[in-house]
Amino acid sequence: MRLNFALAAAAAMIALAGSAAHCSAAPAGAEAFDRSVASADNFEPAIPHPEQDAAVKAKLAQLRDKVGRRPNIVWLVVDDMGYGDPGCYGGGAVIGAATPHIDQLAAGGLKLTSCYAQQTCTPTRSAILTGRLPMRTGLTRPILAGDKITKNPWADEVSLARLLSDAGYSTLLCGKWHVGEEEGMRPHDVGFDEFYGYYPAQKEISQRVDERRYPGLVRDPRRLAAFEGAGPEDHLTHGFKGGRTERLAQIRSIQDMGRADAVLTEFTVEKIKQLAAGDKPFFLEHCFMKVHCDNFRNPDLASLSESKYPYKEAVSEVDMHVGAIVDALDQAGVLENTLIFFTSDNGPQMDAWPDAGYTPFRGAKGTTFEGGVRVPGIASWKGMIQPGRVSNDVFDLMDLFGTALTLAGASTDALPADRYYDFVDQTSFLLHDQGRSNREAAYFWWGSELMACRMHEYKIHVKVVLSQAPHMHIDLSVVNDVGLAPWFFNLHVDPKEEMTVGHRLDPWMATVIGKLKAHAATFKTYPPKQIGL
Repeated sequence: MRLNFALAAAAAMIALAGSAAHCSAAPAGAEAFDRSVASADNFEPAIPHPEQDAAVKAKLAQLRDKVGRRPNIVWLVVDDMGYGDPGCYGGGAVIGAATPHIDQLAAGGLKLTSCYAQQTCTPTRSAILTGRLPMRTGLTRPILAGDKITKNPWADEVSLARLLSDAGYSTLLCGKWHVGEEEGMRPHDVGFDEFYGYYPAQKEISQRVDERRYPGLVRDPRRLAAFEGAGPEDHLTHGFKGGRTERLAQIRSIQDMGRADAVLTEFTVEKIKQLAAGDKPFFLEHCFMKVHCDNFRNPDLASLSESKYPYKEAVSEVDMHVGAIVDALDQAGVLENTLIFFTSDNGPQMDAWPDAGYTPFRGAKGTTFEGGVRVPGIASWKGMIQPGRVSNDVFDLMDLFGTALTLAGASTDALPADRYYDFVDQTSFLLHDQGRSNREAAYFWWGSELMACRMHEYKIHVKVVLSQAPHMHIDLSVVNDVGLAPWFFNLHVDPKEEMTVGHRLDPWMATVIGKLKAHAATFKTYPPKQIGL
């Protein structure tokens, strides 16, 4: 862990940046550059919007008087989809895979253009369910075959699923989990009433049966047996709160893998019918297996994309399933009482190119450049979110945690006071017709390394991941210190993060590095967990 180094580096950089810094204290009556206010020492400071909050509180109360129950919450999480893959983000038919259903969702709600994830899947998936950065929980990367963790990270975490269940919600996770498959770490162990899906990512399952791509494993009985002894689960799993767990169909071929998302969507559609007819509101997190490599076409479907490449077929299939899930909510008559949020867990995994997505930004999955962490983010709620809204305000996927708590009427008092929480409640931002974000800054880590901060239109890097070959942002890359001064970009004029502006064109570098230093200091007061990853 390099927290002491990060703090020292931040302090040194503030001194170095002094020549470029103006005093961040605003004159009386003026708005400070850092608009956030801390509500407690262990919660991320937020920008106060009292009028916005009050208007949305009244809006929600009016809906509840009409409907008679708390709203449903549905998350649609794609695996490794690039920012530029959906048509509404500049991709779609232009790059060979139309996404009419995702585009329709965006047109009917709020499209976020500065929505942030973590730089890889397990960190994001854990963060949105704990409201805490992966560095705090220990879930800094995927738990892979052969890993021996020293502590169950979920043992002392309070998941959103548990909090919503306690608030009277039915809770279901369908699809990919990838946040631990040992007993005590499974979705139905950490708060979900029900789990139907797969513990690992597609590639970790399909490599056992993909003879063409992995002949050294599939065609060598001894190695395959050794892998099976340490490898991740390859069965569709049905789990229930309390521990009952059923192993269902095994993935025995790439054709089985290609069918997986259709099977999962069919289950989700049926559960929506059941849950909508029940007497409880529901929280449903549907996590697609696609478009994480390796992608295989569903053999039961005709070609779906103009491109015909496996990745593009996967994008088009995900879009089709998004349409089916939204239609199921509509047919069940609950669209007017359901927040839908569509996103990806990180940027595209370019190491698998051409089985990979598109981002217009620098970097990709595995980096903390925009290409690795800026993702699609669409919030839709019929009658509650004004159609056609677009916002470039900063939103972190962890903010879904706080937003869900507010919608459920669940208090943060149930959260242990001995730890730090990084989420910001964004309910009023999402639901107000002219909503502004309540988040001032987003922070980016790579494992135990503090890397970067986005604040306003600025992005500051104190460490960077540099690829050593085209597309190789994970398997052939290095983590580097930035050198004499932080890399400071203005994303409004340089969204690709190619030319720094500190010391030349901008006065705010010291202020933003001060924000990063204050963030690092929270880890001294609230030390992170170590789980052996």
